[in-house]
This record gives sequence, C-alpha cells and structure tokens, in this order.
Amino acid sequence: MKMTTKAIELTTKDIAYLKGFSLMIITGGSSGIGCSIIKAIRTVVPNIWVCNISRSKPAFFLGEFGSHQCLDLNDADALARTAEELLKRATAAPPGKILLVNNSGFGDYGRLPDLDRAKQLRMIDVNIRAVVDLTTRLLPALMIRGGTVVTIASTAAFQPTPFLATYGATKAFVRNWCLALNEDLRGTGVRTLTVCPGPTRTNFFKAAGFTKPPIQSGAASLDMTADEVAFFTLRGIVREKTLVVTGWKNRAIAFFGSKLPIVWITRIGARILRKLRLEQHR
Repeated sequence: MKMTTKAIELTTKDIAYLKGFSLMIITGGSSGIGCSIIKAIRTVVPNIWVCNISRSKPAFFLGEFGSHQCLDLNDADALARTAEELLKRATAAPPGKILLVNNSGFGDYGRLPDLDRAKQLRMIDVNIRAVVDLTTRLLPALMIRGGTVVTIASTAAFQPTPFLATYGATKAFVRNWCLALNEDLRGTGVRTLTVCPGPTRTNFFKAAGFTKPPIQSGAASLDMTADEVAFFTLRGIVREKTLVVTGWKNRAIAFFGSKLPIVWITRIGARILRKLRLEQHR
C-alpha cells in the first residue's frame, strides 16, 4: 500500500509507523494546514482519536471518537481547563502514542507603527505562549505513552522579517524552542518535529491583512498547498526528523537566509516585502 501526493510518498512501513499513534491533539485543525493534517492521518489511521482545539468548528467529520474544543488560545485560563480535559482524554484513549500538533498561529502585515498593538500581543500569546503552555501541560501524558510533538513554524523563522516583524520573531522562537525541547526529551520516548513551510495556499494571507495572496502558482512559484505541507509533516514524523523545511526552493532560501550576515538578509527581506506591500495597493 502506498499513499502519494506529487513527489511525496508514504510507504507501507511509514503507514505502520503512523498506526502506532492512537490519539492526536491539534490546534487550529478546522482549516488550512491543520485541517489537511487531520484528513491525511485519518486516511492512514482511520480509528485515531482526534481532539481539535480551535475557535471554529470543523466542517468535516472528526471520526467516531473525535472531539472539538472551542477555544481561543489567547485565553490562558480556558487553555488550562482544556488541557485538563485533554489529559483525561489521553487516559481514556486506546493504547498507543500521542501526536501533539501545535498548528495555530497568525500574522499581521505592515510597518509596526501602523499596526494594532493589541493584535501584536495576541499574536505573541497564540504563536508562542499557547504553544509552550499546552505542550508543557500535556508532556506528562506523552512521556507515559510516548509520542511526537509537531510545531508548525515557518521559513520566516530563519531571518528577521520586516513588515512581518512580530510574526517572524514568534516563528523563530518556536523553531528554536522546539529544537531545544527535542534534546531535553532525549531518552524519554518523546520526539519533536519542527515544520517550516514557505508560503502556503491557506487563509493566512487574508488574516494577515493582504488584499490578495502575494504568491503566484506555477513552476517558478514558492507556494504549496496545505495538503502538500501535511504530507511533508507526516513523512517527517515517520522518518523521525527534527526539522523539516518543505520543498527544495524553501530549503535553499532558508539556508542562505541563515548563512548571510543578518543585517544584509534583513535589508534584502525588507526590499522584497516592501515591494509586496506596494503591490497590494495597486
């Protein structure tokens, strides 16, 4: 049995590995990349228990033992209560490993002085604080049952991102934090995977304030579908990767972004993103 999407392939051995997971807890699984990850893993493991944490209810069936927790990750008290419910869910789930996917996050595009300060602070809460809070609360269950913590970062994590300053900084934090956590957990039976997609065809750009997506489809484009990112994620899990940058073009950009002098790459990034900003107003 094989499952393929373009050049991404899951083999019979990969599928057997994924069937070792009996419970998936995911944030932001109602749409975008999170939705695609749920659908992809349920294709392979149809009986997996799925717990989705999101403000909006998914339009698709989560499975017989699926559940949806309506939650704004900006609410720390509500997150603490939800984590307690999830720990009970982990106790009740069938034997097997736990897959925790920290997927929720958002951006805000523009010059920082022009942006809403409250939204910037909410971004830090959702993109950083909620990731650390939820993961640390659920780690005791993962360490008992074994599992993987997946955190969706971004290629923006590899360099400063003018016009997306706070967003890029939050993704740099979760990338470094998740990589370090993998070492902290060495020998415990729990691994971490940091996934860094480039531009992806989701509602991210609209939520970030773009009037139209600043990416173009075609052979020369950098964008991917959410389904492609989901399969890169599953392949990273089964191959026990620590860091996955989706696609060779994005890997090349991330490589050069991390090797060039940081002041140079910031200035280059500013020129590119400033051009996008101007194009949005045409």
